[in-house]
Order: sequence, then C-alpha cells, then structure tokens
Amino acid sequence: MSESQRTASVSRDTLETQISVEINLDGTGAVEFATGIPFLEHMLDQIGRHGLIDMQIKAAGDLHIDDHHTVEDVGITLGQAFTKALGDKKGIRRYGHAYVPLDEALSRVVLDISGRPGLTFNVPFTRSSVGGFDVDLFHEFFQGFTNHALVTLHVDCLRGENSHHQIETVFKAFGRALRMALEPDPRMLGVMPSTKGTL
Repeated sequence: MSESQRTASVSRDTLETQISVEINLDGTGAVEFATGIPFLEHMLDQIGRHGLIDMQIKAAGDLHIDDHHTVEDVGITLGQAFTKALGDKKGIRRYGHAYVPLDEALSRVVLDISGRPGLTFNVPFTRSSVGGFDVDLFHEFFQGFTNHALVTLHVDCLRGENSHHQIETVFKAFGRALRMALEPDPRMLGVMPSTKGTL
C-alpha cells in the first residue's frame, strides 16, 4: 500500500461504547477528539503530534459507570484502524524505539509491527490517579491497541516522581516509536521486512 493510501476509518459499536476513529498515518499531527475524557484526549494528542499521525476519535460510552470501557475500546478501535491503514506492511521500517524525558521522568518505548500481539507494560506510577483519571486504565488502552494493531510493544517508565509526567513521557515515546516503525524505508521499497515473507 502506498503512503498516500495509508488512511482508515473504523467504527465499533457495543452495548457499552460507540467509537469511531479516522487516521492518516502520513499526516501532520492534526487531531480532533470527543471522548468525554479530557486526560485521555491529552495523551492521545501526544501520539498524533509526536507520531505525525492525523486522528479523529469520537466516543460515547458508559462514563456514568466509569472510564474503563471507553478507554479500552478507544485503544481497540485505534488498533483496528492502524491495521487497516497499514495494509500489507511492505516497505516499512517495522521496528521503532524512543526515549523521552519530561523534567524528572524518563520513559522508553520499543515496538515491532510484528503481526504478533504482545504487551510488556512496566510503569510504576507514583500515585493512582491524575485529575480523577485512574492511571491503571492506560494499561487497558495499550492492551487493546496491541491486541488489534498486532504489534509487540514494550513500555518502560525508567524513572519519575510525578504521575502526569510519567504517563506523558510514555505517550510521547509511543508516538515517536510509531513514527519510526511506520516510516517507509527507501532501501526496502515493496519488500516485506521479514524473512518469513509475511507479517
């Protein structure tokens, strides 16, 4: 699939949530969100800005219960959109990594667009919530994304004292690692980046 075609629109409707996602993997970082969860949107903005991925995400969920279903299902639907937009994966770099600091916090994200979902998430949050948002839900977001984008993802917060800084470095590093992995490799044009011949 050529760069100009790396776009997708995906909708997911359940009894708990209704999610729609539009993405352009070769964008400028333009984003538009309406999820009802401002802190989630702040983190999604990091993916778009640092990954240069255009995203429109709308979500209506059972927020009267809690944020869990909406956060998880946004991750799932975003992962489905990535799989659809990426196509056959020929010519991409496949692997990506990034270290990102924010004041005292430092995180590392390493990923492989492998076709094999796997998440290792090591973020020792210093507190359980930020502005009323349960930070444990970010594990659910990345698990949903990983399972449906079919990527191997390692997320490590190496240090940090402020939970906001910790998770923001994670999302910025995730965006940067995605950008690297998704980039077309000029030496691999039209070639599958795997000895298996498929990903």
